[in-house]
Amino acid sequence: MNDRLPGELITVGGDRLHVVSEGTGSPPLLLSAGLGGAWFDWIPVVTLLRDEHRVIGFDRPGLGGSPPVRRTGTLRAEADRLAALARWAGAPVIMVAHSFAGFHAEAFARLHPELVGGMVLVDPSAEPRRPRYARPLTRLEPLARLAGTIADATGFARLAGPAAYGLAMRMMTARGHVAPPEYVRAVCTRGHVLGTLLAEDAAYRQMAADLLVLRRHRPFPDIPLRVITALGDMRGGEDAWRRAHAALARLSPRGRQIVLPDVGHLVQIDRPEAVAQAVRDL
Repeated sequence: MNDRLPGELITVGGDRLHVVSEGTGSPPLLLSAGLGGAWFDWIPVVTLLRDEHRVIGFDRPGLGGSPPVRRTGTLRAEADRLAALARWAGAPVIMVAHSFAGFHAEAFARLHPELVGGMVLVDPSAEPRRPRYARPLTRLEPLARLAGTIADATGFARLAGPAAYGLAMRMMTARGHVAPPEYVRAVCTRGHVLGTLLAEDAAYRQMAADLLVLRRHRPFPDIPLRVITALGDMRGGEDAWRRAHAALARLSPRGRQIVLPDVGHLVQIDRPEAVAQAVRDL
């Protein structure tokens, strides 16, 4: 692993994963970033909770500090990865997942309910109906990973990666990126990070479709659940987004929705105290 990154590389579920753990309190918190994200997306939340819990951030294969893998990502594989991490951390864990990782977290809870003590979904992805073209888009995953290889070989990732990340964060958050520049350089100059981001995007619809199937066969456990709904950067569709998240909150009899009308999608950066309070409410 790059010595500019904190944490360690561990082997769980057959994969080498970059993991950063802070604090010692129980129950442990397991943090999962959204599409293409990294452990450093959670730095503001970790700062607020590390005196109360052991807070564990990790990078999916090919993202952050984790080495890439060649195989196609599936919902079941992501759920099983979270289960392996939960066992490593000392389950049951409180699962905190942002955006796309909400699919993984819900599948984890349905497939491995004994490992989950509570859950916070931070502006999670929500697809009430099967998305169109789900299966065909997964065929683009090899091309997406090839794009990462090309970005490495041409030097594009090294030259443009950190600047592109900084621009994206300035556009998406009021705060801008919160990661130290050396972490951003170490991660965003890796071409496979771009390739993995594109591959996750290609897999998104199929994972949404697979989750709809899983809901018919595996119940959601009776655990404390908070669903944070961010409406600050919505441009139409606010009511539908609010309703979709309300349905997620109703997955558990102990579920509750928290609506933030003036906060954008990256809640963990712009309003980390809201995420911390949702964890404490559990």
